[in-house]
Amino acid sequence: MDRDESVDGRMNEDMGTGASANTGEDAGAGDGLDGGAGLDRGAGSLDARWVAEPAIHCAAVLTETTRFVTAVEGADLATPVPSCPGWTLVDLIRHTGSVQRMFSGLLRGRVQERPLTRDTELDLPTSDHAYPAWLRASSHVAADVFADTTLDAPMWVWGADPHARFWVRRMLFETLVHRVDAELALGSTPLIDPALAADGVDEFLVNLPFAASFAPRTSHLRGTGEGIRFRCTDRAGDWLVRLRPDGFGLDPIPADAAGVPLADTALADATVEAAAADLLLFLYGRLDLTARALTSSGDEALLRHWVANSAF
Repeated sequence: MDRDESVDGRMNEDMGTGASANTGEDAGAGDGLDGGAGLDRGAGSLDARWVAEPAIHCAAVLTETTRFVTAVEGADLATPVPSCPGWTLVDLIRHTGSVQRMFSGLLRGRVQERPLTRDTELDLPTSDHAYPAWLRASSHVAADVFADTTLDAPMWVWGADPHARFWVRRMLFETLVHRVDAELALGSTPLIDPALAADGVDEFLVNLPFAASFAPRTSHLRGTGEGIRFRCTDRAGDWLVRLRPDGFGLDPIPADAAGVPLADTALADATVEAAAADLLLFLYGRLDLTARALTSSGDEALLRHWVANSAF
């Protein structure tokens, strides 16, 4: 495969995620710069109990990158990555570091409207074996920008939270999910901090309604009020997605239902319960509904509809 066309070309278009589920389609394809519809663009998380502070996101970008680099140093970078079909480890590294540098460029420029150009100086290595060190350097580029950025400053974003902190949080989970992809490709068992995983579940569900430009199948997530509930079993974390005729988005969990197992079919038509890390991997398509780590109940067709149309 021609990596220059299939990875770099898409990275010049993609401000979204590229953390593709195993759908058989190109990972990272799409524009990712136009916001979606269906929610108040000022909306953030519906419950701060399971969301980390922006400073924690900044530190975790470096931690997750270090884990990524540790996993791939000395590995055969031509190893295929099953969770990103068509990619090898070097493609995965190149994509992740490019995202870090592109998002850092947006933060450095404090962009206030959709960029007219997506060109970014990536400083790509001239040989594949240099990519792990380049990825580590990419995280240091990001760290320097974080240190010089007011994270609560208003800023253009494609998602729900129009502040600089959006890009740091998005960069973190882009890095974390692809670190997991690398470890899975190499036969390792990934470990994800439960608190960070719950934060990632929230970040995914809050922003998914705005992702139609690079996740076009989300336009099919419409309904007549059907609810899908996602709940962590190992820590606080409880989300209710409602499908409506004009779109979909999060509804608050009623106070008397928070933390209650998902037997309440009056609240949700379908439910998925799992440890936070497994719930995060399910939402990103790294686990499917048959995985032993998940417990699902309710309308199976609705859950299959979600899976088929929520690839981010």
